[in-house]
Amino acid sequence: MDKKYMRSRNTADINRVSARCLRVVVYFLALFYAYLLILKEYNMWILSVSFGACVILAFIPGVLIGIFKQEGHGYTQHVIIWCTVLVSMILITELNYTGYPFILFPLLLSSLYYNRTFVLYASLLMNAGILASAVIQIEIPDIVLNPIFYEYDNRFAEMIIPLILIETTMAFVAFFIVDRNSLMIDKYIDTAETMRENENYLIYAFSEISENKSKETGEHIRRVAEYMKVLGLASGFDREYCEKLAAGAMMHDIGKLMIPEEILDKPSKLTEEEYQIMKSHVLYGEALLKDCPGEIMQIAATLAKEHHERWDGKGYLGMKGQQISYIARMISVCDVFDALTSARSYKKGWSVDEAYEEIIKNSGKQFDPNVVRLFVSNFDKIREIHERIPDKTLY
Repeated sequence: MDKKYMRSRNTADINRVSARCLRVVVYFLALFYAYLLILKEYNMWILSVSFGACVILAFIPGVLIGIFKQEGHGYTQHVIIWCTVLVSMILITELNYTGYPFILFPLLLSSLYYNRTFVLYASLLMNAGILASAVIQIEIPDIVLNPIFYEYDNRFAEMIIPLILIETTMAFVAFFIVDRNSLMIDKYIDTAETMRENENYLIYAFSEISENKSKETGEHIRRVAEYMKVLGLASGFDREYCEKLAAGAMMHDIGKLMIPEEILDKPSKLTEEEYQIMKSHVLYGEALLKDCPGEIMQIAATLAKEHHERWDGKGYLGMKGQQISYIARMISVCDVFDALTSARSYKKGWSVDEAYEEIIKNSGKQFDPNVVRLFVSNFDKIREIHERIPDKTLY
């Protein structure tokens, strides 16, 4: 999770907030326009058209985000600012003095993005809108409720120039505020990234202890974590949640710390009593993790408990089908695939193709068919991970 990604997520959140702000403005405008209609001092047709235009413009970002899911794209913030500027321009054109406070509205929204250049960009657009509004009042007075400009004279200059200066001055004030806030955001992102890296390091170190106890390697942990990222993204989870899935997956066998070594290391088949003790590692794992705070630990607790469950209900705890959490159904495929292809003291590793066929053969039995389909469609990525992170210890 890098700084660029964190900033893009922040931009997506701000886009949603900005779209809501525009909708809230429309609600207040509805009350104001209703008041003007009650006064019956203005042309009802012009009022209706100008208000309708404001409504359409204000809801365009909401449609773009709510229906087309474009909140994370860079052009969305430009659409929001353009719509904001056009709404403000309509208001200062039709309402004159009453609408002038709206010249600061685009600046307020643009300052949310922690982007200095974007603030100046919004200011430039609004200055153009102020000038265009005055020109419209002179050139097309019939569509204006109560024009205050009738020709390009001293009055025009005396009013427009101060408005543009005010807008520009406030833009530079916002510029320096945003600059300061941007530095603070960068520090926050750097701190969060450092904490995340430290957390992952501790998780990996803790997980490797459990793997080493059972004579397995840390590469198994890494591969399963990477497989989980692939299936998580293919399932539609966002990148941040997939990072958490990968971290949680590292601890799926943490319960083995509580299993005696003579059972973990036994080269021959386990007795029924030993097998029951071995199966208990899923409950030990859940017990170790379930009370730990944080989403990663809760994910880890779920995976630790359910990673040996089967789609047909023949797993360790007898959970079946949809009773098994989706992320546990994912790690079941990842863990079994990697276990099959890994050499251990008691077995040789299967080939990647043999393990692939085994996963497909058990679709609908051991594994969720939907997860198997994602595994198959993303197998090139799975294979690449397997080749990129080989075991260091060969038996």
